Amino acid sequence: MRKHGLTIDDLLAADVVTADGRLLRVDAETHPDLFWAIRGGGGNFGVATGFQFRLHELDRIVGGMLFLPATPDVIASFIAEAEAAPEELSTIANVMPAPPMPFVPAEHHGRLVIMAILCHAGGGEAGERALAPFRALATPIVDMVKPMPYPEIYPPEDDSYHPTALTRTMFVDAIDRDVAETILDHLEASDASVRVAQLRVMGGAMARVPAEATAFAHRPSRIMVNVAAFYEGPEDRTVREAWVLEFAAALQQGDTGAYVNFLGDEGEARIRDAYPGPTWDRLAAIKARYDPTNLFRLNQNISPAIEAPGQ
Repeated sequence: MRKHGLTIDDLLAADVVTADGRLLRVDAETHPDLFWAIRGGGGNFGVATGFQFRLHELDRIVGGMLFLPATPDVIASFIAEAEAAPEELSTIANVMPAPPMPFVPAEHHGRLVIMAILCHAGGGEAGERALAPFRALATPIVDMVKPMPYPEIYPPEDDSYHPTALTRTMFVDAIDRDVAETILDHLEASDASVRVAQLRVMGGAMARVPAEATAFAHRPSRIMVNVAAFYEGPEDRTVREAWVLEFAAALQQGDTGAYVNFLGDEGEARIRDAYPGPTWDRLAAIKARYDPTNLFRLNQNISPAIEAPGQ
């Protein structure tokens, strides 16, 4: 969410098939309203058949997985270090029971840990310096952080693995020691086979782009939190859903937004949380222009705006 990786801010142009069958090349000068909408508006406006991105040459990065013990102090300090880090560093902290992976010492299996993924886009000595404070938070349980080619940060996909999970996404302003204790208390209270609070510090380059520049309107938000639990069967789903909702409510602070890519089937109110105020109104007006019958509706749907009589 900070600097590395291709983002909607690197999108220069796209080829879009609209609801009436037109193939449009859209960019900042041609169909700029549609170009604005597809950068964060999901699949509401057409089928994208091609993208042109602004690429950034990147030879090697410093990154990988770092497992740390999950205590209130380590969690709060991890977030503080992530906020203070140079914007070339992106972090994802998964607070969860340690999975029984072969590289995780057996005595830690099932115990709460911070399973962090870190990536410093600058690499080299600058990358090592930026990552040193995280290694110093506690004795690492697993340290797989190293120089590597950028694609290596992404593990191979396993198409045979299809877990069922319930999630809740939100933005918060701070993760201090009290919030960290709340996270640990809720994770300890559940016996779901997999349960997690994922913490992503935002900011950096993406936060310097004006919120109204694209349909992603949450650029000032500070930290994204995703709460999730796996479930097995309808009865288990009910139990896990209650836990997820209670956990999310306990973490809620002043920011009521939501990130659309992590929304489940949660209703229109939650979609409006992803597209607050003027963003929703503008998206609905563009939807009416390019998809007035709401053909593209099997998504986090934005219905076409309905003009008042006489307009």
